[in-house]
Amino acid sequence: MTNLLWPGDHRAGDLMSDQALLQSMIAVEVAWLDALVSAGVVPASCAGEDIGRLVSGADCEVLAATSEEGGNPVIGLVRLLRERSGSAVGHWIHRGLTSQDVLDSALMLSLRRVLDELAAQLAEQIAVLCTLADTHRGTPLVARTMTQHAVPTSFGAKAARWLDGVTEAYQRISGAGTPIQIGGAAGTLSAATELARLRELPGEPAEVAVGLTHAVANRLNLDTRATWHTTRTPVTAIADVLVGCTDVWGRIASDVVTLARPEIAELSEPATATRGTSSTMPQKRNPVLSILIRRAAIAAPPLAATLHTAAALANDERPDGSWHAEWDTLRTLARRTVVAGAQCCELVGGLQIHAAQMAKNLANTDVLGEQRTMADLAEKNSSATYFGAVDLLIDQAIVRAQHVLNGPS
Repeated sequence: MTNLLWPGDHRAGDLMSDQALLQSMIAVEVAWLDALVSAGVVPASCAGEDIGRLVSGADCEVLAATSEEGGNPVIGLVRLLRERSGSAVGHWIHRGLTSQDVLDSALMLSLRRVLDELAAQLAEQIAVLCTLADTHRGTPLVARTMTQHAVPTSFGAKAARWLDGVTEAYQRISGAGTPIQIGGAAGTLSAATELARLRELPGEPAEVAVGLTHAVANRLNLDTRATWHTTRTPVTAIADVLVGCTDVWGRIASDVVTLARPEIAELSEPATATRGTSSTMPQKRNPVLSILIRRAAIAAPPLAATLHTAAALANDERPDGSWHAEWDTLRTLARRTVVAGAQCCELVGGLQIHAAQMAKNLANTDVLGEQRTMADLAEKNSSATYFGAVDLLIDQAIVRAQHVLNGPS
């Protein structure tokens, strides 16, 4: 995918693309048919039929155009699968499912790839920030509060605070769930239960139906849970995790764009021959990575708000419109988060730290007023430094990050 109006979109590759989503929908249909065969709900003659080969990315354009007729792309997909598979197998495709089951499960399947990519990005950032925090624990820097010089700190302490945020984002990503969605027409598994009863399968028909959903979840490596047609927590929970990532990266980028200002000049972005150039001012080098990361951090929360609004308006047993509003919103949020994550990896990985300029800016301002006040209160001379618990706080951040990333040693 490409997007002229979202520079860097190519960094997300095919994640959540039309082709990827189509393949995920097909995977759900294949997994369901296989589960029906294995349970004996469907005749054994359907076993081994590879219906996944019947539809390819070349069908995306037709399915996109015809999806308006039914309001979603699953209806056209099922029609194609049945037509191309032949009557024997086609008769059983999609039986017991509804279009929302397929699309919701496909979105979760696609989002699993997104979450895995984000986890890898955050892990890379944790490793880099641990090194930055440790290496620069003694690099003096002026702390700024409310835009003004405040007290001495170190760049290592600043990097440790970045590290804390990234570590927490990694924890949230690692705990994010991607559940299967199978409930049938109204979330009651009525068709699957009826088929199990009519086929006179051993066991309670309702339990057979529930067992089918578990089998599909295991096949697709999704979580099992009760149907959530109008309980949209899985969607909003993932949205919140994605926004949490862009929040953390936006905070890093905001520091970089401030400290990269020529009048401060304490940090610089990774340099390339053309990055940050101006169309008209050849002397300029804009901190474009940070700018684009901040763009994502600004745009992400409204997308999540749309998903929360849709969740609140999900009515009856299947929603009318609010569900439909989720699909592309979720895709957009997911891709933009991956893009911002890749940009942040590059930013922190190649960040240039100008220690001499940091020391100069610190020396140019009196930032020891609080220290003198403490000394006066204690009726003692001031200490040689005023870096407080910086070393301990950095150590704690690094140990916490490594524990989260690697588990207990």
